[in-house]
Amino acid sequence: MNSSHIISTTDPINRFNVTDRQHRPYVVEGDAGNDLTIYFETEASRQSYLDMPVEQPERNLSKTLSNSTDDYSN
Repeated sequence: MNSSHIISTTDPINRFNVTDRQHRPYVVEGDAGNDLTIYFETEASRQSYLDMPVEQPERNLSKTLSNSTDDYSN
């Protein structure tokens, strides 16, 4: 099994490059061995990221944010 750890230093909310990772907030997405660490410029941008609704189509295809119909097509 291949595993990977990816680090993103571009704040996804404001698109600024985070150079001081030691003192910046972050979020780890994924599970051990296959994860993504995302660094944020501020705690406010981290919280904005965490507050975004997440689509989970594998749970209920008719209720995803981008597809509110029962035909499962766009």
